[in-house]
Amino acid sequence: MARENKNIRSHYDEEREEMLLLLQAEQAEDIEKATANLRKITQAAIAQWVRDFKAGNIKLTTVEDLKKLIELEMYLLKNDEI
Repeated sequence: MARENKNIRSHYDEEREEMLLLLQAEQAEDIEKATANLRKITQAAIAQWVRDFKAGNIKLTTVEDLKKLIELEMYLLKNDEI
């Protein structure tokens, strides 16, 4: 009887581990999608900033905004490589 319980417990542990792996895979996929969306947003914002700058709508006193966007893009790129 003890041996049967051990097998049942082992089967339960395997199912639990499989469910945990599936959950982790889903979470990783969600993070990857969110990161990709953030990269698209930052790239679009950088492109818009450059267009506005070229059009004369942005003066050099607001370069801090571009710097923040570039830093965010670099952060996302770095974390994408991990």
